[in-house]
Amino acid sequence: MRSYIHGNRTLFAMSCLVTTFLTTLGPASRSMAATGTTIQQGSGHAGHTGSHTTAAKAAAPAKPQSVVATATPEVIRVGHSRSARDGGGGMMRLETAPHSVQSVGKQYIDMKSPTNTALDLIKNLPSISVSTSDTSGIQGGSIISRSLTDADMGLLVDGAPAASATYLSEDVDSEDLEAVNVTPGSSAIDIPTTSAAAGVIDERTHTASHKFGGMMDFSYGTNNMSREFIRLESGDIGKTGIRSYFSFSNTHARSWMGAGINSRKHIDFGLQKDWQNGSFAKFFISWSYEDFTIDNYSNAAEFYRYKHTGQGFGRSADPSSNNYWGNNIDHWNQIFLTAPVHIVLPARFKFDITPYFNFGQGWDGSPGRQATVGTNTADTTYNNYTYGNGTAVAAGTNLTNYFLEDYAMEVGVTAKLGYDIDRHNHAYVGYWYQNQDYLTHFPVSAQMSNGFNPSPNNSAYQMYQNGQRMFPGNDAGFEVHSIFIGDSAKYLHDRLTIDAGFKYVMTNYWYKSFGTTGTLSGRYGENNTTPLPHLSIGYTFNNHHQIYVNAEGDFRQPAPSAIANSGIAGGMPKNQYSIKEELGYRYHDKYIMFDLSFFNYNITNRLLSTYIGGGQSGVVNGGNQTARGFDAMISSRPFHGFSPYASVEYLNARMDSNIAALAADGTTKSYFATAGRQAPQAPHVMANFGLTYQKYGFFGNATLHYTGSQSVTLAGDERIPGYVTDTLSLGYHFKPFMYAKSPTFRLNFTNLTGAIVRTGVRGIGTSGEQVRLMNGMMSSAKAANGASFYVEPRFSMTGTISTSF
Repeated sequence: MRSYIHGNRTLFAMSCLVTTFLTTLGPASRSMAATGTTIQQGSGHAGHTGSHTTAAKAAAPAKPQSVVATATPEVIRVGHSRSARDGGGGMMRLETAPHSVQSVGKQYIDMKSPTNTALDLIKNLPSISVSTSDTSGIQGGSIISRSLTDADMGLLVDGAPAASATYLSEDVDSEDLEAVNVTPGSSAIDIPTTSAAAGVIDERTHTASHKFGGMMDFSYGTNNMSREFIRLESGDIGKTGIRSYFSFSNTHARSWMGAGINSRKHIDFGLQKDWQNGSFAKFFISWSYEDFTIDNYSNAAEFYRYKHTGQGFGRSADPSSNNYWGNNIDHWNQIFLTAPVHIVLPARFKFDITPYFNFGQGWDGSPGRQATVGTNTADTTYNNYTYGNGTAVAAGTNLTNYFLEDYAMEVGVTAKLGYDIDRHNHAYVGYWYQNQDYLTHFPVSAQMSNGFNPSPNNSAYQMYQNGQRMFPGNDAGFEVHSIFIGDSAKYLHDRLTIDAGFKYVMTNYWYKSFGTTGTLSGRYGENNTTPLPHLSIGYTFNNHHQIYVNAEGDFRQPAPSAIANSGIAGGMPKNQYSIKEELGYRYHDKYIMFDLSFFNYNITNRLLSTYIGGGQSGVVNGGNQTARGFDAMISSRPFHGFSPYASVEYLNARMDSNIAALAADGTTKSYFATAGRQAPQAPHVMANFGLTYQKYGFFGNATLHYTGSQSVTLAGDERIPGYVTDTLSLGYHFKPFMYAKSPTFRLNFTNLTGAIVRTGVRGIGTSGEQVRLMNGMMSSAKAANGASFYVEPRFSMTGTISTSF
């Protein structure tokens, strides 16, 4: 707890006026003024101290005085601790919302490696299982939560939609994160998302400091990883009340599996202006450039070969190979912008508006086949290629297939007008507009002689057939218009809270396909209207106990990028609808925090992600599904420097439908016998344990995570066993030295045991092998491709030195 003494002249003058006024009231008043009043604020509450002493002095007879004694100026001490609501060293936070909330705070974030993304930070929440493909923070990963994935989640940065979990590292550096809040299975109706069956992950960015200064850190670790970061704070700019910050980071690392070099450059810029009436305006923009090797996500055979023999499945170091790492590169530029504004208006009105903009552009290269000459009746795609000048491409030339994102754009705004009807009710009405558009092409080029893939826009390597460039592609997107209305009510001295609302969503989806030469070959579209009700009720018995119930509905349409990647023909996947109920209980005192929530989901037309290669995913319908279970968390306040944390989830997720399948003859349609089976990516048990120590400048944090076995194919014939992952953080805060206000050294370790385990799938498979269908026939061999897996990166260590200044 830090205290700040504010003794500016304005406050001193006010104190003197108060003293003079009290003096005129009599001796008792003079005694009160001389004693002074101290106001202390902590954990969001304010209270007066020394009131009994003041009262005693006021009651005592006072001697007459002809001269007023010099008064002691009133001193206001404001104590603030950003960890006041934390338990378990920031791995849990005290919450009061009438729905499940699972959060990590700045106290925990500061102990972890700066290379950690938001995904790494939430790995030990009870409802979350995270898979990541590297330890350098350059690439993202995937999430499963209550049998759903990050495609079913609203991913937000300061209330604005962010990229998928695969690319979540593009939006903000970990040093500029204040908190990561997860609301599993729940979403507020005034946020810009509908696809939130699995809830919302909201990253809150750094608030610019009122004082000039900054911070910097340097990290070095396993896989030749190096990272530099600096943030500069402007402090309050003159008398404008505006303050800002600018940060830059640079990361470089080798691939942990196979050959490859990865790099990332990132900029964050934030600006804020506050007004005395409670209004504020915030602006955040980030730019990220990534240039990394696209991982080869192993199949089961590649994984077991690596586990038992040590033979890796990564990219090749041989430039003559089509699998050379330089021929598997992702080049990407991303800009993210959000500008939330809150305005307190007269007559009990409030207005909020949040415009946002997200724009990405780049390309992924992946190995193609070798060029051929003549006629290949099996596949003519690679026959008789020429360069742009008409020169024939020699047989055996290595080719590169591209995922060329001409642009991936998302622009939108939410606006909300609120009104305090009375002291119990705050009503609001709002509007949300969003437009997403993805223009993608899939050209082919020749691999360069040094093994790298050229830019797909480099005309010297572009492939032509019959005098025309090979340039197939598609354009997919949607437009959303949504209105919402709600009321937040508080009764019984604010112990009973009721949040009720309704969102009505109107969407227009489109998908255009372009043939081999880039000409329009197909067009599909769809309009939808969907009502989404929300109701939450919470009751606080006293300072320690709270119960709540929450019920809501949501729907999900497949992301435009997933539609494009799936090669839609004849129509688009059906929309997914979900009805969710939640019942929760919370307890807290000065020693422990406890949170328990029961949940039930009913899902229609379940949408499942499939991996199509080259770092891209598609989507298919997976029938209906039911999921129910509970989450429990418990943590303690610091005791002799130690703060333990534990959490567990039990999940029973079942498929309610038999999934359509194609028989081995290639024409007969039947079904996998899936009704009643465990749903894919739905482990029955997940558990976590954490222990934090902070005292005498030393700090440390150790975590364990367990995910139970899970199915990874629609047919349910391929599974991954349960696994354990672990992390360790150790460090020391040194005393300030010259300009270094908080010199700190820390070591961060992951996978301490060097376990070789699969932590999840890049996309589910149809079946691991041919299986018998409900009509008695065997399934198609073409569909028996199994799943593609995330493998836990090997042991890594990162050392970091940092300081504020």
